[in-house]
Amino acid sequence: MTRPLLLLLLATLGAAAFAVPARAALGGGGGGVGRHTGSLVGGWSAIPDVSDPHIQELGRWALGEAKRARLAGEGLRFRRVVRGEQQVVAGMNYRLYVDAADAAGRSAPYVAVVYERVWTSTRELTSFDKAPHAH
Repeated sequence: MTRPLLLLLLATLGAAAFAVPARAALGGGGGGVGRHTGSLVGGWSAIPDVSDPHIQELGRWALGEAKRARLAGEGLRFRRVVRGEQQVVAGMNYRLYVDAADAAGRSAPYVAVVYERVWTSTRELTSFDKAPHAH
């Protein structure tokens, strides 16, 4: 291989090595356009707008799945997702803080972890637990 060709190859590989992590760190590539802007791959970051209809629908879905799996009482009703975090993986993990109402109408806070891969229509409830009390 000639020296100029070798230098061109090394320069191209070097540029590619820097471009891929930068794009991943900015949330490029993969599902939901704009849903995970600024998220680092593997790290949890705050969901910027929990009022997004998709986030609210995920919270409602998580409560329904928890009821089916008997992780939550049948009397619980979804109110809203009050905050959440997301984690870019081979898809997206969501940690959603769900405000539900118990049978008597009292607030019942829960934390739901949902895995979603939009491009394969995959959605799984990873966990659904009572939220720890804030001190």
